Amino acid sequence: MADIHDNRRRLVEFKDGCRYGRFGKTKAYELIARERIKAYKMGGKTLIDLDSIDEYHASLPRVESRAAL
Repeated sequence: MADIHDNRRRLVEFKDGCRYGRFGKTKAYELIARERIKAYKMGGKTLIDLDSIDEYHASLPRVESRAAL
């Protein structure tokens, strides 16, 4: 049997994508415009790709502590 990869997108409605990403709608629109997260239109609804939010979060710089141990 051939190895079949599941390439389904994890798409959610806009408000649920904002909740998942822990950002507001203004930030979501900014990230979409800068192509940091992916969004798709289905009829009148905007859907956000959760995998793109995960990739965005993974790309954020880590905060280094300045405290001396």
